[in-house]
Amino acid sequence: METASPLEIVLASQSPRRRELAEQAGWAVTVLPPPETAESEAAPRAVDEPLEAWVARLAQAKAAAVVSQLPATRQAIVLACDTIGVIGTEPLGKPEHRAAAADMLQKLSGRLHRVLTNSCLWPVGKAPYLAVTESLLEMQPLSPAFLETYLESGLWKGKAGACGFQDGVIPLTLRAGSSSNVIGLPLETIRRQLADIPVSPHQPSPATHCRWFPAALFPEPFSGDQQPWHQGG
Repeated sequence: METASPLEIVLASQSPRRRELAEQAGWAVTVLPPPETAESEAAPRAVDEPLEAWVARLAQAKAAAVVSQLPATRQAIVLACDTIGVIGTEPLGKPEHRAAAADMLQKLSGRLHRVLTNSCLWPVGKAPYLAVTESLLEMQPLSPAFLETYLESGLWKGKAGACGFQDGVIPLTLRAGSSSNVIGLPLETIRRQLADIPVSPHQPSPATHCRWFPAALFPEPFSGDQQPWHQGG
């Protein structure tokens, strides 16, 4: 089920895949990536900061950087996302070099891990809407030869956890949750958020809070061609 946005979507991302997913959802999309400093200058994660709160803070920082560039009268919604992999309690972001990618993949090999994406929808002139969506992935064991070939390919670059579910190269199985969430644009959650945003520019938005959509809300892996889940928290 598609939920069209009544307003223009300003996608705060330079990811071609995110743009493709947004356009496939039927949204009118303009791309305006945030400056790299929006994430790099964000405060580092505190020792006691939950991963869900951290990824939400990073997505909100990206959205804020783009909102600040738009006139207050623009009838648009800025959409920013931040995605991380999590193995145990350890977050796996984008590897900075080959050795870091190898370390991440060796940790993921043969194990179940989580993917968390925060989607921040920020109507210009209003308060942001935040949600964290979880999916569960299982990676088959990787042989040393496969790992070496994959690292040489460079496909790990720019991807959380050093692997891209959409590439179809790494043997990954979606065990629960949304495939679009794994790619970095949780369509089912964003449709929910769009439905919550007032259409009238004069209607106030509710106080900012962050909704949580765990993978357990999906009885089966969600591929995007079925109805979204029941109301989350």
